[in-house]
Amino acid sequence: MTDASPWPTELKVHKDHRTLTVTFEDGASFALPAEYLRVESPSAEVQGHSPADRKLVDGKREVRIQELLPVGHYAVRILFDDGHSTGIYSWETLATLGREQDERWTSYLQQLAAKNLSRDAPGTLRRH
Repeated sequence: MTDASPWPTELKVHKDHRTLTVTFEDGASFALPAEYLRVESPSAEVQGHSPADRKLVDGKREVRIQELLPVGHYAVRILFDDGHSTGIYSWETLATLGREQDERWTSYLQQLAAKNLSRDAPGTLRRH
């Protein structure tokens, strides 16, 4: 790690298990929804082995964070209640996801719409 690498001072899963708040020593703090973390997972299952292999993950609106597992001193593995657990989120990845959240989320929603996919799991009824 370089001196410029982000270093978290707190990782907090909210009581509803739908948001992870990450605070860095430079004062930056990001509230990252579980759905966003799941669809942006750094795992090979989602990212593929090249940009062309990246998978668009749909149906994760209701996903929750089950557990955070430390990976050395550089990352955390997030276990989701849909069984996904292979993404290792480095501190740099979490900082990038926080900084780029608006742009990435907008792009994700546009991609879902273009492919006529939904944030809801098949057969899920949305309450308004």
